[in-house]
Amino acid sequence: MRIIFMGTPELAAHCLDGLAKAGYELPLVVTQPDRPKGRGQKLAFSPVKEKAMELGLPVFQPRRVREAEAVEFLRQIAPDVIVVAAFGQILPKAILDIPPLGCINVHASLLPAYRGAAPIQWVLLNGERETGITIMKMEEGLDTGPMLLQKKLRIPDTMTGGQLYDELSSLGRSALLEALPLWAEGRLEPIPQPAENVSYAVRLERNHEVIQWGLPATRLINQIRAFQPEPGAFTYWQGKEIKILEAQVLEPEEEAALIAQFHEKRPEQACVPGMVIGILRKKGLAIKTGQGALLVTCLKPVGKQPMDGGSFINGYRVETGDLFQDRTQ
Repeated sequence: MRIIFMGTPELAAHCLDGLAKAGYELPLVVTQPDRPKGRGQKLAFSPVKEKAMELGLPVFQPRRVREAEAVEFLRQIAPDVIVVAAFGQILPKAILDIPPLGCINVHASLLPAYRGAAPIQWVLLNGERETGITIMKMEEGLDTGPMLLQKKLRIPDTMTGGQLYDELSSLGRSALLEALPLWAEGRLEPIPQPAENVSYAVRLERNHEVIQWGLPATRLINQIRAFQPEPGAFTYWQGKEIKILEAQVLEPEEEAALIAQFHEKRPEQACVPGMVIGILRKKGLAIKTGQGALLVTCLKPVGKQPMDGGSFINGYRVETGDLFQDRTQ
C-alpha cells in the first residue's frame, strides 16, 4: 500500500514511525515549512520532518498545500491512501479525491466532541474524564467525516497536558495501525458522526494561558494541568510574569482556617481572588480564587528555573496579603 503521510508535531511523528516499522511504502512525507524557534529564532524542523529524515524518506514542505502545483505533485505520487495526523493545513477537495482509499485522519478526541486544532488541551481545560483517538475518513468539513475506529482513554485527575499528549500519541499510532489494513480490506464501515454533542477545540491563544483568579479553584487546576509543561499557565506578581506549574485545591477546612487567621491579622482588609491568604513554608503558598483556594507548590519566573513554593516564598519575600493578578498594573 502506497501512503502519502501528512503531519507536523510529535503525535504525527509517532504515527509515521509506526507506518514505517509496519513496512508500508511511504513515497512521500508532507509537513509544514521550517519555522523560527527559540530566542535565536533559528529555523527548526518539525518533529515529522526529523522523523522522515531519520527514516530516509523524501519530504515535501509546501507553504500552502492547496496550491495547484502542490496538488499536482501529490497526484503524480499516485498514493493508495493519504494518512493525515495534525498536519496544520486544511486539505481541499482536489487532494481528498486523489487516493482511491481516500484520506484518513488521526484525530486526538472522541468525535464529534472537540473538533479542531487543540483537542488535547481543551479536554483538560473542561475537566473531562475521558478522551481518545478517532480514525476518520476525511471530507471537506472540519473534522466532520465518517468515523472508522475509536479508542478511548481515561483521564486521571492529576494528568497533565504533556502526559495526555504522550498517551494519545501512543494510542493514535496503535489505532492507525489497526484501522488501516481493515479499511483497505473493506472490513470497516464508515459511521456518520452524530449531530448531537458536537463541540469545537478552538486554536489556543496566549490569553488562554492567563490565570483568571476570579474563576473557581477547580477550573484553575484544570488550566494549570492543561498547559503543563508547555506553554505554562501564568499570572503576574509585582508586574512580573510567573508561570504556575503545580498546584492543588485546598480542602475547605484548611482554606477556612487560613482565611480566619488572615482576618485576625488584617481585620480591615478584604480577602479577594489572587490574594495570598497563607504561607505554608514546607508546602507552598495559598492563594484565594473566586471559589475555593489553591495551594501553589511549583512556580517558574521568566528566565529562571522552576522552583518549589518554599523557595519562591523565601527568594521573593512573599507575604500574606500580596496579590497575584491576571494582568500587569
